[in-house]
Amino acid sequence: MARTIRPASAADAGAVRALVRDAYALYAPRMDREPAPMLADYEALIAQGAVSVFEAEGEIAGILVCYERGAHLHVENVAVATNSQGRGIGRELMAFAERQALARGLASVELYTNEVMGENLEFYEALGYEVVERAEEEGYSRIFFRKVLQAPDQVMS
Repeated sequence: MARTIRPASAADAGAVRALVRDAYALYAPRMDREPAPMLADYEALIAQGAVSVFEAEGEIAGILVCYERGAHLHVENVAVATNSQGRGIGRELMAFAERQALARGLASVELYTNEVMGENLEFYEALGYEVVERAEEEGYSRIFFRKVLQAPDQVMS
């Protein structure tokens, strides 16, 4: 199967939004509101260059939203279409994020997930991410993770 990760274009916004709604539909009943990724402005995020799409056989099967925040690459969202889950796409997207961080000279990748998304907790921990904080933010109970990619004194300037 041909697989590629590329920057999202404005023409991808509808497909990105639909994929996110599909991927997060499982979690909505566990919460008192829609998960934050369902509410994001994907047109604006794409225009900022923050969204990458994972294509498999010409279809968007996953998305990654990430950007620099301080000394870290912040992963705002990683989502895989339900019919494509279990094929390693999430792992490939996270590895892509880590390569992006290193290419930008950033020391680590950070992200958060909602505490009711237990599947995500196991996924990030299996990839070497460590819990650094638990907090209420924007009305959501979030668990914050970080993975140090290189020692801070080795960060490229």
